[in-house]
Amino acid sequence: MTAYPQIKMLIGGEWVTDGGDGTMAVTNPATESVLGQCPKASTEQLDAALAAADEGFKIWSNTPGIERYNILRRGAEILRERAPQIADIITAEMGKPRAQALPEVVVSGDVIDFLAEEAKRQGGRLVPPRHHGLLSQQVLHMPVGPAVLLTPWNFPVNLAARKLGGALAAGCSVILKPAEDTPASAQMHVEALVDGGLPKGVINLVYGDPGPVSEHLIASPITRKISFTGSTAVGKHLGALAAQNMKRFTPELGGHAPVIISETADFERSLAACVAGKFRNAGQVCVSPTRFLVARGVYDKFVSEFAARAAQIKVGDAGADESVEMGPLAHERRVPAMAHALGDLGGGKGEIVTGGAAIDGSGFFYQPTVVANPSMDSRLMTEEPFGPIAGIVPYDTLEDAVETANALRYGLAAYAFTSSLDESHFLGQNLRAGMVAINHLAVSSPETPFGGVGDSGFGSESGVEGYLGYTETKLVTVGKAG
Repeated sequence: MTAYPQIKMLIGGEWVTDGGDGTMAVTNPATESVLGQCPKASTEQLDAALAAADEGFKIWSNTPGIERYNILRRGAEILRERAPQIADIITAEMGKPRAQALPEVVVSGDVIDFLAEEAKRQGGRLVPPRHHGLLSQQVLHMPVGPAVLLTPWNFPVNLAARKLGGALAAGCSVILKPAEDTPASAQMHVEALVDGGLPKGVINLVYGDPGPVSEHLIASPITRKISFTGSTAVGKHLGALAAQNMKRFTPELGGHAPVIISETADFERSLAACVAGKFRNAGQVCVSPTRFLVARGVYDKFVSEFAARAAQIKVGDAGADESVEMGPLAHERRVPAMAHALGDLGGGKGEIVTGGAAIDGSGFFYQPTVVANPSMDSRLMTEEPFGPIAGIVPYDTLEDAVETANALRYGLAAYAFTSSLDESHFLGQNLRAGMVAINHLAVSSPETPFGGVGDSGFGSESGVEGYLGYTETKLVTVGKAG
């Protein structure tokens, strides 16, 4: 296993080990042992990072797109080369099995590659003038300015890559503030990009208490764009702060993804995909399938076999045993959150078929849990559990299933399994979500937009949209001189 590194901040091209506001411990969630100490940025250090980003933007925004591409391409290649070591750190910091952590890092390099390519392509467009007095009308995509990027712990490299790739490719300088639970993963990501050749000040890395740090960075007149991935409640608060200063804001927030299982679906294929998808990363995935809506004709069989497979999942310390299929919850606070999600079941409101309890011993482990027929007004069916809990309910008509799927304010991802082409088109058109997948559970790739609607946020990351989200549109018209 890779040794845990000393945690450092990056401010104006200089690596800083001392936090002006003290330190905070980083804990392995599988063992509860302290991995290291993370420096907390002081107000003065945050201001220094802002000043560095301001100067870095002047350099980077005037760097030709082809040069930005070449630098980011080198950084992405270095990231992939270091993927085995970074994967070890992801497993240590948040418990994800290495078989999931390693592809996260590799795909993150692909995300940066794709977005860097856009720096060569997204120059704008010419619009034919309608008057003889105009020589040209040009629409330009200009970098919006220094961007603050706020990322969570569940995909500490991939979620940062989406933001960093789009911002840096577009010509923005950045301040990355990762989750306090996974600082080393983010640091190793930044190191790869710096070693790729980014000029000083273009990328800055700070840590600290999320609320005060985020509020200070958002309030600064230097900041022009904020991108946040996290809970809906926090996203609404940060969005209000950004709106007060008329700053661009892209929130990727919570989800409560429905999965519709049609009676026409390939039963074995859909069952296997749903079990694997639900318990990936211990259910700590914003697009995790959570509300399973199953045709009544196959409902009992689906519940029985889903629960049987869930009960067989190997849970443990993935850092000590690579055969582990599901690691711990990322931190101590998540364990009581699972109990809360299940707290109003029973009495006809839902039956726990398997799981439903924390696992004794060290670490923040929770049993893979399956709940049959939870009521529609239960916490499980209305609040995002963000953990290894699946609720399964029957439906009678596809229209009923879609109505249930669309009943919440969340709208990040939605899934369905069917062998009917008619049903596929009906579901794709009528499920209310930013991303809909039919007969599979993959809604994220470097080339496609990632984002939601409603309480799941707005705007997109990855794809062409992930680049354009860090630009402003400018019209330049040129008339005849005489």
